[in-house]
Amino acid sequence: MEQTIIQVDAFTDRPFKGNPAAVCVLAEPRDAQWMQQVATEMNLSETAFLVQQEDSFQLRWFTPEVEVELCGHATLASAHVLWQEGYLSPDSEARFSTLSGILTARRNTEWIELNFPADPPQAVTPPVILLEALNVQAIAVGKGKFDYVVEVENEQQVRELTPKLTQLQEIPARGIIVTSRANPGADYDFVSRFFGPSVGVNEDPVTGSAHCLLAPYWSQKLQRNTLIGYQASKRGGLIRVQLQGDRVILGGQAVTVFKGTLFE
Repeated sequence: MEQTIIQVDAFTDRPFKGNPAAVCVLAEPRDAQWMQQVATEMNLSETAFLVQQEDSFQLRWFTPEVEVELCGHATLASAHVLWQEGYLSPDSEARFSTLSGILTARRNTEWIELNFPADPPQAVTPPVILLEALNVQAIAVGKGKFDYVVEVENEQQVRELTPKLTQLQEIPARGIIVTSRANPGADYDFVSRFFGPSVGVNEDPVTGSAHCLLAPYWSQKLQRNTLIGYQASKRGGLIRVQLQGDRVILGGQAVTVFKGTLFE
């Protein structure tokens, strides 16, 4: 059998920036072992698999090591592929049936807007190993459904962070978000980085799902519901966020990098 696979850079309008994801639109469901093998072969932070249903597309996300419950950039990439490849008309809403419920995407000029569940973090006392691994002084530490969030004093600390990944891998969480307010005069409101060695992603370039936590966190601190986040990885990327009650609208762009054939 042959399977088309498309690689998309998400949360960017230029190739080789943002966060790459592979997307497979399947003619019929495949077993989880096969999907995991493909994701391991692609060796990207996420590979997305879609199967068309009556009123939505079933969507599953795999890192090189595990299936995850929520992923923003691979959902953005999936919506981009569905419109680009003609599975949906350009003015149609994309609906996804996922482990995190129904998620939707719509086009807004050159941007794609994802409707995701908000994940307001609760203040916690961090595990000792967490701050040791990050080697930072934390202003605050919180925990959401999947991730820890650690706020530090300034953007420079976020950008210069070199965590001990083997220690972070021991922390019982999907990932660790380190964040701060943006530098004065920046064209974004807050900055972050995301580390997920426990799920096979040492540092994720741009993490949409982390902004489900960052949006309510910074909305409360900055007293605004509409914000722009910059994820300061080597590739980097901007995410527009808008808090709407218990939902977060994540805005980003996407560009196809290549389209190929997987021979099974």
